Amino acid sequence: MLLYLHGFRSSPRSFKARVVGAAMARLGRADELICPHLPASPRAAMELVATLAGRYPAERLAIVGSSLGGYYANWLAERLGCRAALLNPAVDPSDDLERHVGVGTEYHSDRVFEFKPGYIDELRALKVEAITRPERYFLLAASGDEVLDYRAMLRHYAGARIHLIDGGDHAISGFERYVDEVLAFCLEGMPR
Repeated sequence: MLLYLHGFRSSPRSFKARVVGAAMARLGRADELICPHLPASPRAAMELVATLAGRYPAERLAIVGSSLGGYYANWLAERLGCRAALLNPAVDPSDDLERHVGVGTEYHSDRVFEFKPGYIDELRALKVEAITRPERYFLLAASGDEVLDYRAMLRHYAGARIHLIDGGDHAISGFERYVDEVLAFCLEGMPR
């Protein structure tokens, strides 16, 4: 099973989520993709994904997380012992997201959500200081990420399998060129 976790203000309708869905369909594995709509509360988001992921043993589960979804994927992978592919992941989003406290809308719709001040503490509670088994992680990072510092990603995921895109952007424009590599890592050895 593949669990896709979108980023902040994003949704299952994001570009990368749709590219992953199309690639899974091409592999004949569309029914093995779970892509939930994550609530604004980090605690509620992790309760949701822990329930979804908890249905599968670690060897039958992989997580793809983008941006804030990568931060969540890291926390979940450390607890479950499964593989995780991280797409320009947030490493410590609590400081960056403080400026987003308030009411906003999603990028892919007019859906309104509120990011409350208490959510910053919820994010801090999910921080993974260091990954325990780098071989379980694949990092796809763009050196041109205009939102997050790719060097922090490289430090946090030292020892993991890393594909550093020279230039690029936070959205990983052209993600369709990388999705097969991401899925190959996630699905390697995973029974159908």
